[in-house]
Amino acid sequence: MADTRDAARKRAMNHFAASEQRDSLVKQMIAAERAAVDAKTAKLRALRLAKEEADRQAARDAPPPPPAPKKRRRATPK
Repeated sequence: MADTRDAARKRAMNHFAASEQRDSLVKQMIAAERAAVDAKTAKLRALRLAKEEADRQAARDAPPPPPAPKKRRRATPK
């Protein structure tokens, strides 16, 4: 009877250990994916901020636009 209990306990522990390994592997995969997404987001944000700064600098350096020509009024017939 003790042997059957030990065997059952051993099978249960093996099953539990395998489940724990799968859980650990899944958590590692999720962490790796999250790190990849975070790195991608940081890279894109840096690129966007650099572009916005370049656009602001270009706007400061650009000459002001020429004034719009005045519209002539059309003479009305009398």
